[in-house]
Amino acid sequence: MSVQKQTTHTAFKELPIVDISQLFSEDLSDRKIAAASLDKAVRAAGFFYLKGHGITPALINDLKRETKYYFAQDIEQKMKNYIGLSDNHTGYVPQGEEQFYSHAVNNINADLKEAYDVGPDSPSLMARFTDTASAQLPDNEPCQKAIQAYYQAMLSLSETLFKGFALALKLDEDTFTQHLSTPPSQLRLIHYFDNPNAKETDSGIGAHTDYEFFTILLPTAPGLQVLNGAGEWISVPIIEDCFVINIGDMMELVTNGQYVATSHRVRQVKEERYAFPFFSSLDYDTEVAPLAEFLTGDEPSTYESLICGDHLLAQTMQTFSYLKQRLEKGEIQLPEKSQSLLSFGQASIKQG
Repeated sequence: MSVQKQTTHTAFKELPIVDISQLFSEDLSDRKIAAASLDKAVRAAGFFYLKGHGITPALINDLKRETKYYFAQDIEQKMKNYIGLSDNHTGYVPQGEEQFYSHAVNNINADLKEAYDVGPDSPSLMARFTDTASAQLPDNEPCQKAIQAYYQAMLSLSETLFKGFALALKLDEDTFTQHLSTPPSQLRLIHYFDNPNAKETDSGIGAHTDYEFFTILLPTAPGLQVLNGAGEWISVPIIEDCFVINIGDMMELVTNGQYVATSHRVRQVKEERYAFPFFSSLDYDTEVAPLAEFLTGDEPSTYESLICGDHLLAQTMQTFSYLKQRLEKGEIQLPEKSQSLLSFGQASIKQG
């Protein structure tokens, strides 16, 4: 038989805190100690606070300042960078452009947010449809510098975490990073509108799992909620100098369900809120399948192998309005082996 999925997380009431400072040690035994803490947190919740990351406050403050400046512009100015005008899925995302599967199922109105998506020039998320592309960035030079500096810092932190997760899973430390040369990892700048009379049903972002291996999130205010193993939505308060990390679809797949992607949402945002998720991926053409270490006997895994970039592309095409329109017109096609939304995490376990 195949190694059994971890069918649920614990009934946690708060997220664990993991200090990864020892992952930067030259001593392998130190790195393994930090990795063991990663493993424990992921198996318990699939979500955790990250401290000891080494990202400087100045870098974070520059990003926050320039993001506020960008979103304070009028809508006409922001729409000059509309994501539908780009050829590599970068740019401004107005309210209502993005819709998760959970909206239609639960009859939820459009998310009360706007965003700006940042990715590499090439290979971009749209590499299947265009060979060359340039990332669309705001015209303001200080904004460009702040965004690019933060993006590079997140790429570096992602590499450290990929090594840490490999050790946590008792794999060779370079298991993931050997496929980490030019990933289509994405940084998202999100602005949630202030809504003093917000109700529990008001959606900042609908319930979903993230498509990539893991996400490094920097939030500025409460609003994030995580689904625990008892089916309860748990609020995630801000902890100073901590990022929030969550497991995504690809990590669930490669571990054959040993690590489960956790459903999460943003609800009842009363105050203006910004959030900066960095979606950590491996190289576009990386084949992602359950590793042999997580399979036993003759029964195959219940997970199908996927091409990393194709999975990210397919999920994005099913979420963004401009891509769904292009899909309906036959201008683009879903990649082979495309998974439907909610194919991973707790939702898929319940359906299966």
